Amino acid sequence: MEPPWLEPPALEVVALILESHRAAFGASLVAGIDPRANPRLAAQEVFAADQAVLAHDGSADPRLIYANAAALRLWRRPWAEMIGMPSRLTAEPEEQPARAKALAFAQQQNALAGYTGIRVDMEGRRFRIEGAKVWTFPKAGGGARGQAAGFSNWTLL
Repeated sequence: MEPPWLEPPALEVVALILESHRAAFGASLVAGIDPRANPRLAAQEVFAADQAVLAHDGSADPRLIYANAAALRLWRRPWAEMIGMPSRLTAEPEEQPARAKALAFAQQQNALAGYTGIRVDMEGRRFRIEGAKVWTFPKAGGGARGQAAGFSNWTLL
């Protein structure tokens, strides 16, 4: 049995994340990866990347549809708990309005670079993410859009 990050739905999401990142920022999220050439290798590389990478769907209360190993470690959640969780819960309630404002800006502009915000893991440990990129992507099969984020810098508070 495949790990969940290598199953077909995750492979599709990773391809969307990678292609939309290149379109938004003019550079690859993970150097040397072409999701069209080898979707499975691309998914493995993104999952193992040092930077945290997450994505949520385009629903009214967006739910996480992807989190790589760095994000899972940072939020101290296994895949099965992280995927499907409302993405707003990655931040404390008092931080959610600022997070929502940044996400709305990123959706309007298609991308945002340099985002900084406070997040919280499942045990209540707070950390600051710094220099994050947030970008939009089309949902697999078209229609509603989702958003992805990637960042390499965080500080425990």
